[in-house]
Amino acid sequence: MKRRIFCATATLVASIGFSGTAAAQTKWDFATAYAAHNFHSKNNEQFIKDVDAATQGKLKITPHFGASLFKMPEIKRAVQTGNAQMGEFFLVSFQNESQIFGADGLPFLASNYDEAFKLYQAQKPLLQKLLDKQGQVLLYSIAWPPQGIYTKKPISSAADLKGMKWRVYSPTTARIGELVGAQPVTIQEAELSQALATGVVEGLITSSATGADNKLFENLKYYYNVQAWIPKNAVVVSKKAFNALGKPEQDAVLKAAHAAEERGWKESREVDARSIATLKAGGVSVEEPSAQLKADLAKVGDIVIKEWLEKAGPDGKTIVDTFKASK
Repeated sequence: MKRRIFCATATLVASIGFSGTAAAQTKWDFATAYAAHNFHSKNNEQFIKDVDAATQGKLKITPHFGASLFKMPEIKRAVQTGNAQMGEFFLVSFQNESQIFGADGLPFLASNYDEAFKLYQAQKPLLQKLLDKQGQVLLYSIAWPPQGIYTKKPISSAADLKGMKWRVYSPTTARIGELVGAQPVTIQEAELSQALATGVVEGLITSSATGADNKLFENLKYYYNVQAWIPKNAVVVSKKAFNALGKPEQDAVLKAAHAAEERGWKESREVDARSIATLKAGGVSVEEPSAQLKADLAKVGDIVIKEWLEKAGPDGKTIVDTFKASK
């Protein structure tokens, strides 16, 4: 009888211990629209590994690459509603929601990585405040390589873009298309290769990395290194999910996020050089813009920045003034 009672008690204790261990482990889903081989995705994977190691497995983060959990336009909302605990999204794509998201997509405001990071520091406090109101915590934000123009035919001025089927992914790229007389077509990155192959798109402005990742050299033959702007992705976590963590786990996430941001910006520079080499190897003619094209695009940039400042109001002025003061 005593033996049966002892066994039952031992089983109960083991059961309680097991369920306690299970309850101690927190699981997050991390939604992203980029392929696993993309440098942003590899950086995110390292972040996940760092968190796992620092929390000794108490926080398990599962990445969902290639828009397999949610499509790019849905990811930010999914984090806000708690359908995913973490997400990565392209900031400028949400400029219509708030002009703050579009600050790093202003043409020719920041034209190199050092300037882009200073612009990020000017934007960051307002970005954090905005995301906090939306129930999100900004963990880190990583730059894409500078944006260049891809076309099927050579161009020497903005007039050569007139009538071209122009892929857009943000209000700014759409506005640029309008100003040069192109035909704007909204295409997400996951659908880009097919759109080019079927003639839905004839030209676009995007990074060297996107061009290399999507093998744009299969359909487009010219890349003009205009370095129009250096946009960023943001990686966010649901504030509710973050606040539910214990202090040690929160600290581990923030420490890993800081490391991811430093690593990601460094990697972006290296990816730009590698991607341009990939484009050349694929048969793309990598060109510097002509003086006329640069002058035409500068005029377009002035218009876009002026319009943005009018819409963004005092917050936009704060960002631009702070950035210019830091240069």
